[in-house]
Amino acid sequence: MSQTIKRGGKSVRKAVAAQGKVRQVRAAKAKTGSAVGAALAWLPISEAQWQRLFLALILGGAAVLAWTVASFAGVPAMAETQLANMARDAGLEVRRVEVRGVKNLNELQVYERALAEKDRAMPLVDIEALRGELLQLSWVEDARVSRQLPDSLVIDIVERKPAAVLRKADKLVLIDATGHELEVVGPARAKGKLMVSGPGAGRQVVALQELIAAAPALKPQLREAEWVGNRRWNFTFKTGQVLALPEGTEKSAKALMTFARLDGVNRLLGGKVAAFDMRAGDRIYLRVPGRTDPVEQPAPKAEGTAETPKADDAKPKTKSEEKN
Repeated sequence: MSQTIKRGGKSVRKAVAAQGKVRQVRAAKAKTGSAVGAALAWLPISEAQWQRLFLALILGGAAVLAWTVASFAGVPAMAETQLANMARDAGLEVRRVEVRGVKNLNELQVYERALAEKDRAMPLVDIEALRGELLQLSWVEDARVSRQLPDSLVIDIVERKPAAVLRKADKLVLIDATGHELEVVGPARAKGKLMVSGPGAGRQVVALQELIAAAPALKPQLREAEWVGNRRWNFTFKTGQVLALPEGTEKSAKALMTFARLDGVNRLLGGKVAAFDMRAGDRIYLRVPGRTDPVEQPAPKAEGTAETPKADDAKPKTKSEEKN
C-alpha cells in the first residue's frame, strides 16, 4: 500500500512539472505575441489591411506558380498559335507590303526583308525586329514599320543624302555628310559631285563640311578636297586651280575665308594663277604657268586693320610690267 502511494506521489509530481512547463511555453508565446503586436501597432496599417496584404501575397505567389507550371507545359505557345490561327481565319495576315520614301535605295532590299513576314498573322509580326534589319541597309538613316489592317505592312524609309564621293585605291564610294559609305559608284555617277581623296580622308568628312561652311560662296566651285599628310587640305576648284590650306582647324578656316574675300574682289578663280599656297600665315604664294619662281603676295590682315589688296596687286605681273 505504501509503495502504491509513493508511486502515485511521483506521478503527481511529474504531472505538476509538466503543467508548469506548459504554462512557461504559453507565457513565452504570449510575450512574443505581445511584442509582435506592439511592433505592428507602431505601423500605420490596420489589422484588416494586414490581412488583405497577406492574402494578396498568397494569391500572387499562387499565380506565379501557376504561370510557371503552364510555361513548362507549353500553354503560352499554344495560346499564341491559337491566336495566330484565329487572326488568319479573320483575314488578319500579311498579304501586301507598301514601301515609301525610297529614291536611291534598291527597293528589292526592303522587300526581301519585309516579304519574310508574308502570310504571317498580323499579331505575330515583330515590328521592331524588322525595323532593326532595315536600319542595317547602307542607305537607310531611319525607318518606321506599321501595321495597316487587315493585311498590309507599311514601311516608311528616310534615306541618307549623298554629299560627296570618296576616292579609294580601287573604287569610288558615294558617302553622306558624315562619311557614311552608301554604295560603290562608277565615274558617270561620280561626275559633278565633290571628290574627297587622300589616306584617312573618309574620317575627316565631318570636319571638311565644317571647313567648307566657313566660306559657302566657294562651295559650288569646289571640285576636289585632298587630305594631305593626315594634317591639312588641298582644294581643287572646277577651274583646275589648287588652293593649299594650312594645318589646324582655325587656321585653315581663316585662310579659306581670306581666299573667298580675295576672290570676291579680285576674281582669282578663272585667272592666270594655277595654284595658291596659303600655308604661310603672313604670305600668299602664287604659282603662274611659265614662271620658275612663285609670285609672293602679303596676306591681308584682319578686317579693320588694313585695306584689302587691290586686284592689280593680287595678280602676277607680266615680264613687261616687271621691267617697268
